[in-house]
Amino acid sequence: MYVKPKKELGQHFLKDLSIAQNITELLTGHGGYKKILEIGPGMGVLTQFLVKDDRFDTYVIEIDRESVDFLKQNFPVLEGRILPADFLNIRPDLLPTKQPDNTEPFAVIGNFPYNISTQILFKVLDMHDRVPELVGMFQREVAQRVASGPGNKDYGILSVLLQAWYDINYEFTVPPDVFNPPPKVHSGVISLRRNDKTDLGCDERKFVQVVKHGFNQRRKTLRNALKPLSPPADALASPFMDKRAEQLSVAEFVELTNLMMEERE
Repeated sequence: MYVKPKKELGQHFLKDLSIAQNITELLTGHGGYKKILEIGPGMGVLTQFLVKDDRFDTYVIEIDRESVDFLKQNFPVLEGRILPADFLNIRPDLLPTKQPDNTEPFAVIGNFPYNISTQILFKVLDMHDRVPELVGMFQREVAQRVASGPGNKDYGILSVLLQAWYDINYEFTVPPDVFNPPPKVHSGVISLRRNDKTDLGCDERKFVQVVKHGFNQRRKTLRNALKPLSPPADALASPFMDKRAEQLSVAEFVELTNLMMEERE
């Protein structure tokens, strides 16, 4: 049985087994999890290495019915652990768990479809207390953006929001010719490992708001970009306001968020 890659699902199947093995070996068990959720396994090029790793219990989630049938036929070890669903819309209680309150940690791994890769990262961000580690392949530009630090043109909203909760490494670049069909761009593999923060030290909703407003007009200084949020006097007096969003670290965004929360007289 062969699964034909579907353009509408953004499927580009990795053919190079050594690259596949290198990706799976990036999983470290950080945070003490025992379960892995692979998103979009397709024909199982990563799966074949994951199921051999006795440190972990592997689950897969796949929206493509043809791929689900292939996985059931070729990976009997995954019986009861193939979720025929859309990761972006799955209910939390259907994710890998033994605990009734859906708090058991699990890692996320995958060769993610480019057309939903950013959405996958935002979904993981929403579950940051439950996902201690992620290893994934993305369009190279997305991978670089996530891993970029302050002062870099690639540094943006996703960089700050993810780096607030994760230590991120750009691992390696993957050329187009090792996929079927080859994408038009290079790919990049990154790893995210949860840091030790239990809270940011500021109002998290306000933090997200400040970051998004700051980068939505990234060429402007924060004084101008944050005008719609009506900054109080303490925030307006901050030297941060004369900088652009891409110049601030995560810690500085936290500090600015607290200034934005100061009571107005």
